Amino acid sequence: MKSHSLVHSLLTALLVLALAGLAGCASLHKKPRIQKPPGTDMADQSGDTAFQAFKSRLRKAIARRDIATLAPMMAPNFGYSWEPGGEGAGVFDYWNRNNLWPELDLVLREKFVPSSNFMVAPPEATFDPDYKGYRAGLQLVNGSWRFAYFVSAPPAAELAQ
Repeated sequence: MKSHSLVHSLLTALLVLALAGLAGCASLHKKPRIQKPPGTDMADQSGDTAFQAFKSRLRKAIARRDIATLAPMMAPNFGYSWEPGGEGAGVFDYWNRNNLWPELDLVLREKFVPSSNFMVAPPEATFDPDYKGYRAGLQLVNGSWRFAYFVSAPPAAELAQ
């Protein structure tokens, strides 16, 4: 009976030590804090595995024009045109009507950089006021990445404001 209680005590002690060791190791596996460049609200997420995985799934869905996969990856108020009504529903028809799928595929191959609360491609869209091409924005929404917008350059009236 004594040996059974001794074995039980030893097993309990080993279990406590193992759990304490795991708790100590958890700090070794924490993600490093991502530093934000001055003047941005979002840190550079381009190296983050969740960002990379989302971008990869998004590019594959765009290449296949897989609307069933794309729709849940997009923000509910997805922006696709500067004109009134250019947000939310209707985006796929708009892309088809204007043959924008190839352009979208090209933009999503570009490097993404932080700008405000978005990761934006191409980088020129964030710093070159004369950049006239399309731009795409990805955004964290409740801890998950969402495709937030794909638009051309803003109209000249918008740039003047």
